[in-house]
Order: sequence, then C-alpha cells, then structure tokens
Amino acid sequence: MTPEIDEIFQAVKDRHGADSITRVEEMVYAKRQERHPLQKDAKWIMPGISQKPWHDPYEHPEIEPVVRAFEAGHGAIKQELAAAWSDRNSAFTDYEHYLTRQENWQALYLFRDGGPVESSAALVPTAYTILTREVVEQGKLCPLLESHFSTLLPGASIAPHCDLWNFSINLHLAIDIPEGCGITVAGETRQWQEGECLLFDYSFEHEAWNKGDRPRTCLLVDLWHPETTAPEREALVGLITEIRKLMG
Repeated sequence: MTPEIDEIFQAVKDRHGADSITRVEEMVYAKRQERHPLQKDAKWIMPGISQKPWHDPYEHPEIEPVVRAFEAGHGAIKQELAAAWSDRNSAFTDYEHYLTRQENWQALYLFRDGGPVESSAALVPTAYTILTREVVEQGKLCPLLESHFSTLLPGASIAPHCDLWNFSINLHLAIDIPEGCGITVAGETRQWQEGECLLFDYSFEHEAWNKGDRPRTCLLVDLWHPETTAPEREALVGLITEIRKLMG
C-alpha cells in the first residue's frame, strides 16, 4: 500500500472512530485471508461478510425498496428498452468486462465511471429515474462499479469467473428472458423470471448463457453489500480509486 492510502484510512478513522474500518484494513494488510474455495479468483475479500452466494432480494431492508421499485417499473422499462434496442448500433456497445470484451454481450449503461450516463436518460427514462431516486441518491450504488442493461445474444455465454471483490453485490432485474437461459453461482443454477429480481454475491464463481432464439436482457445494478458500513464504504472508495490511479 501507499502513504496516500494510509492517509485516506486515517481520515476516515478520524471522522468515524479508530475501529470503524478494521475489516477494510485487515483485507488490505493481512497476509492471509479466509475465503471460500469458489471465491479463490476474487482480488479482494473483506472479512466478516457472509459467505453466501445467493441472497433473497427481499431479505435486506436496505435493498428491498430498490427491488420493489424496479419490479413495479418492469413493464415500462421493457417497452423503453425495446425501443432503445431497435437503435442498438448507437445506444449499445460491446460489454467490456474487466477480464474480456464480448461482441455477443451488449450493454447500455446508466451509471459508469463514477457518475450517471446522462445520454441514457432519454432512451430508458423509467429505469434511469428509478436508479437515480432509489439507488444513487440513497447512496446504495457502489460508485466504483456501474449499472447497465446487459443483453446476451442467442448462443452467447459468459465463462465461469469471479468478480473483483465481495463488498458489493449484484442485482439483476429480468427484462426479457427467452427459454434456454440460465445463471450458475457457486454451483447452483437458477433461471431469471421476467419482471423479478435475482441478487447474488459475484465474488463467487459464476457463469451465464443464452441458448434461446432471441436476446436475453437484464438490468444489472452494482449495490453496496448490505453488510458493509458507511465508514467502510468511504474507505473502500478511497482505496480502490487510489489503486486505479496507480495502475493508470
């Protein structure tokens, strides 16, 4: 680590207490970390977070209002997304995962690079409004990551992988789901149900596929894991932002 990161951590502790970010410091400075075997390829595992791959979307008081808002808006979201998809050459781009880029995995971003993608507001106003009101303004979105419509073309698959860390959690709203689609997280396979949400810890190994005859689209939202605290979130943003600066 660097003196800049030490300063970031000290500033958080000065505001919130000496023990407020103990778990973050343990993640950064501990030589060995306990982790589930199916989290082995994740970069960062913060201790004290439940080793639980799948979550009930309604079980966390912080996340439940987000789930209900997106599910209530599904009909309008689907209509607006269909119109945006018809002009996908300009609205959608190849999805650039930190591990790879896929032409058969298309994305329309609502939040990226630390801020809202304002050009999407006119294309998908219902989703953009719900995301802004229920997630971004409430501090529930992990600003280190993003929110986007994720469209897998017929025949596309996402290879098994672990995402970077366990201190955020991935919400999926199923928008348009053909037969033959599925997602496996930590060895357990589930199917999206149109108009409903799935919630999972993507530090666990996961994969997805579309064996159907039309595109599969979900709205993905990177939320803070509900077991993290406000001081931890502040420290984590500072930590990862500084690391990204160092890495260019």
